[in-house]
Amino acid sequence: MDWPAGAREFVESCRVARLATTDAAGEPHAVPICYVLIDERIYSVVDEKPKATLKGLKRLRNIAANPRVAVLVDHYDDDWRQLAYVLIRGEAEIVDHEDEYDAVLAALQTKYPQYRSMDLEVGSHPMLRITARTAHFWTFE
Repeated sequence: MDWPAGAREFVESCRVARLATTDAAGEPHAVPICYVLIDERIYSVVDEKPKATLKGLKRLRNIAANPRVAVLVDHYDDDWRQLAYVLIRGEAEIVDHEDEYDAVLAALQTKYPQYRSMDLEVGSHPMLRITARTAHFWTFE
């Protein structure tokens, strides 16, 4: 994929994104995510949450029904000349290879120190791999 000028650097510099999924009926769902960009893929792990079952989360059920997703990385400022966003569209899937999971988790732990104290594992905490197909970068300028 060809990234628009400055888009990749913008995505790498931001701390949070919004993941948009839809269920089989087309009902939209969006949640904030922590992420890391590696090559053409965005990764996000389902971290420790006060939920009975992490694998039953709406975003995971939606991806199982429809893997097409959008990821919005944005910057807001009261000075609207500073506004910017990157909208990425792609396909999501669950990482099931332990070596990939461990390598990405290390990158996530570097970006987000909070993950270092969590017991995150391939079998219990699903990780999403979103393969970017298109990216649109918008800035005020």
